[in-house]
Amino acid sequence: MIANERQYRMTKTAVREFEDALAQLETVEARRPPELRQVMREAIESQLEELREQVAEYEALQSGRVQVLELNSLDELPEALIRARIAAGLTQKELATRLRLKEQQIQRYEATRYAGVSLDRIQSVAEALGIKIRERITLPSASGG
Repeated sequence: MIANERQYRMTKTAVREFEDALAQLETVEARRPPELRQVMREAIESQLEELREQVAEYEALQSGRVQVLELNSLDELPEALIRARIAAGLTQKELATRLRLKEQQIQRYEATRYAGVSLDRIQSVAEALGIKIRERITLPSASGG
């Protein structure tokens, strides 16, 4: 997942490099057996697809095309907070300013996917982002014994 502009630029560069590698595969690697070239092509295409998906997601968040982030569990909340920050058009530094923290603290939170962060801090981040979190709790069914 791309979390900031630096990662976005690096990922875009990686996309171009993989596209170049794919384009050169048939000419530069022509001396290799066709089976090996096919394996190499599939590996490059797989990585390229993943990088393109990450770029597309980041661009969709930044452009405001994403209005709702669906969560299937609380485990997905940390990445949703990062996505919400991007969708709000805030840098890590701007979020830090809103929370009266240093930018490095937000960088740490996001790098560790908010591991060990208190529920109060999570609530503060959500409020600073202006988001509402609604999670349905499904109770276990009563068992007969």
